[in-house]
Amino acid sequence: MNFSRRNGDATLMGLIEEAGRNVQRCGLLLRDLLDEYPEHATVANDMKVCEQEGDRITHDIIHHLAAGRRRAPFTAGDGHALATALDDIVDHSEHAAAQLGLYSVEAPMEQAVEFADVLVGAGEQIAQALRCLRTGSELGPHLVEIHRLENEGDRLQRDGVASLFAGGIDPMVVIRWKDIYERLENAIDATEHVANILEGIVIKNS
Repeated sequence: MNFSRRNGDATLMGLIEEAGRNVQRCGLLLRDLLDEYPEHATVANDMKVCEQEGDRITHDIIHHLAAGRRRAPFTAGDGHALATALDDIVDHSEHAAAQLGLYSVEAPMEQAVEFADVLVGAGEQIAQALRCLRTGSELGPHLVEIHRLENEGDRLQRDGVASLFAGGIDPMVVIRWKDIYERLENAIDATEHVANILEGIVIKNS
């Protein structure tokens, strides 16, 4: 079903897709940061820019929904929830990146690097699903993959925390990495929240 053509709100759909691309870029930056940390520590600054851009896009979406100049392709409530969930992914990812510097992390844990790969995959699926929302293509496979990746993120979080207690690591390091893992898990949970919102929109418009 082509929401954009049916309702004529190409501006709103363009903003939604822009938010998806920002999520995708943020995930790629996080992976770059963790793959080469601390050599690429300055990438955290680029992620801060992504976070600020996400705030701007979210504001534009909410303002556009409130203006109501054209009939939106979904309810204002669903649009607000979708925009906020997309922004949450970026916020949690950026916060995790900032914590690496704040906690003076010397090297990333293996599970954190794998977590970044999961977020990259989820970001790609979200960007594709949002394009499908506009073009009327099938969203289902992308949403299924997001759910699978969220389950993978849960496993990595459990394995990461377990590894902190398995090797006699300094308790302060344990506390810091538990905090970082929590932020990463929040980011991947937010990707599943996006998938749930999209599923609801599709059902309401079917």
